Amino acid sequence: MIRRELVEIGQRAKQAARQLAYASTESKNKALLAMAEALLENEQEILRANTIDVQAAEDKGIKKSLINRLRLTSQGISNISSALREVVNLKDPVGEGEVWTRPNGLRILQTRVPLGVVAMIYEARPNVTVDAAALCLKSGNSVILRGGSEALESNKALAKVIAKAAEDSGLPAGCIQLITETDREWVQQLMRMNEFVDVIIPRGGAGLIQTVVQYATVPVIETGTGMCHAFVDRDADYEKAIPIVINAKTQNPGVCNALETLLVDETIAEDFLPKVEEELKKHHVALKGCPRTCAILPNALPAEEDDWVLEHLDLVLSVKVVSDLDAALDHIYRYSTKHSETIITENYSKAQRFLKEVDAAVTYVNASTRFTDGGRFGFGAEIGISTQKLHARGPMGLKELTTIKYMVYGDGQIVT
Repeated sequence: MIRRELVEIGQRAKQAARQLAYASTESKNKALLAMAEALLENEQEILRANTIDVQAAEDKGIKKSLINRLRLTSQGISNISSALREVVNLKDPVGEGEVWTRPNGLRILQTRVPLGVVAMIYEARPNVTVDAAALCLKSGNSVILRGGSEALESNKALAKVIAKAAEDSGLPAGCIQLITETDREWVQQLMRMNEFVDVIIPRGGAGLIQTVVQYATVPVIETGTGMCHAFVDRDADYEKAIPIVINAKTQNPGVCNALETLLVDETIAEDFLPKVEEELKKHHVALKGCPRTCAILPNALPAEEDDWVLEHLDLVLSVKVVSDLDAALDHIYRYSTKHSETIITENYSKAQRFLKEVDAAVTYVNASTRFTDGGRFGFGAEIGISTQKLHARGPMGLKELTTIKYMVYGDGQIVT
């Protein structure tokens, strides 16, 4: 039996989605601009709420990398506000399409329409509250938000501010709703509210995502964990390879597109590994290596099987020496979560093999995996990075929050 309060949330979201489906781009943009202003005007209230969450996380001994994802600053709120303005400037996908005429005179229009009610289930990243709401509204969807308990006060403050701004601007009540109950029973019931919810998008660690995939009856767009690899080929340019590895691992280690495993061709391992280790030390990165890596780098800790399959989300890097490109491809095939993978090489043929043969949402040549991001791909704020193959794959922006509808114009035609 679904809780009455959840039913009411679902009913409001469904009614709001009905109205948002035909809302004008101008009205949606007006609401987004109001939301951006409201965040700045209510900055102190939001920061006070965030301080409560951060203090509670520190008291629980949550690791620093996760607290950094939770923490908001004045600059951070300014950045979130700016991201809303960027969404305003993005093209509205609703109504895009193409038309053709059949021999019998029927005119068929294929057009983009909103998904309807989107439920976001995510962990301790308060910015997701605003990013998800912005992208859902611009694409004509209502959104039900269920963030992690670690960010509860922050999410409550953010959702209150942006929901009021959106509704004051003329968008329907219930277009943005936050579930504030932390009991797992609530999220379990949300995942089975097929009558009200059109799609669920989980965003977080492997445990959260797999729980949603396993128990939801509502369709799920799976945003995957990022077991991202970099393969440094024997034909690599060290002047490119070392900065790419450093950036992919250290620029923001607590995110899904950060580098987790470094694979190095055995031909260059004894030369390359000490050089990259020296640079990684400057960023306090701990290395966990295969036996051949540990023989070259005495300070590296022995890697265990789990080190090849789990996201560290921290300043820890797994390192393995492989015999060649084929061995690197085999390792990636076995352990990849199909998120983002990169090869560093000056060999065109190897680069092309890597791009084509690696089964991942994004494959790179001579670039950091940290570029797997809606903003860096030009999509604006992203709803998540899909690692599945149906409906959407890779960074998901506005277009991925719509689906297809056919409108057929006739003049008395019948089937004979």
